Amino acid sequence: MSVSVLGSGAFGTALAISLAGKGPVTLWARSDEQAQTMQATRRNDARLPGVTLPDAITVTAEITLACQSDVLLLAAPMQKLRDVLSDHAADLQGRTLVACCKGIELSTGLGPIAVIEQVLPSACTALLTGPSFADDIARGLPTALTLACADVDLGTPLQQALTTANLRLYRTTDVTGAELGGALKNVMAIACGACIGAGLGDSARAALMTRGFAEMQRFAAMRGARPETLMGLSGLGDLVLTCSSDLSRNFRLGLSLGRNEPFDAATTVEGVATADAMAAIAATEGLDMPICQTVAQLSRGAYSVAEALQSLLNRPLKEE
Repeated sequence: MSVSVLGSGAFGTALAISLAGKGPVTLWARSDEQAQTMQATRRNDARLPGVTLPDAITVTAEITLACQSDVLLLAAPMQKLRDVLSDHAADLQGRTLVACCKGIELSTGLGPIAVIEQVLPSACTALLTGPSFADDIARGLPTALTLACADVDLGTPLQQALTTANLRLYRTTDVTGAELGGALKNVMAIACGACIGAGLGDSARAALMTRGFAEMQRFAAMRGARPETLMGLSGLGDLVLTCSSDLSRNFRLGLSLGRNEPFDAATTVEGVATADAMAAIAATEGLDMPICQTVAQLSRGAYSVAEALQSLLNRPLKEE
């Protein structure tokens, strides 16, 4: 299968680099200038500095050219996914699309696969998610990811096509569980970052991760996900990674909140919108998700870290 990656941010570029070890890859950039610069210099210094693009990667701003591949990996941020799909619907309709973003659309509460299927009903869809930092992938460091695809006949060849020397893919048909694991762990990473930034310690972080994971499982069960999916790479695996490293943008935002320091507003932090979306859904469904709700308040400045801590510690005592 030939592959194109639509989106030349850090993660899209890293995926293209890994896949280029198996054969030619087309990497689509929105900007003509960016595409020309990357094609000429063989670098993406704005998003992934210090990494050289293999010769097997062709960078282009021509969406029609990129869409000639058999498989299209969508590496756009979750909150921009619908716009990318709508803007290029004529080229994307009926294609095999693999979403590579993590989050919940704030305006609808939908995950990436539902958004794709709403905008492009004839597309074949799958989701690639799991514990993965762009810099690690680009440098050839190993990890394992989840490929979620409801259609086994599609998922099996996709698994073969997208597995590389440093990316081992495990397959599941539980798209909902994989989507929610990847989305909700970002919220918990903000909470854990704030915990460490405020100097509350590693014990408090471990408690937040554990109780946050309970919220993830609770919400996923309500949406019909399988429990074992959340115990896998797309849930627990990704949670451990993003809650324990400042390479995570969500964790870094939390650090800034905990330290009362400014944060670069241009940096995409999916967990903020996801926390807002989850808090709204939880309120409507009567679901107990105190960490999600607290992160939503903290991220929009309605709570200080001290107030957020007190709101969680002062909740009624209960069984685990």
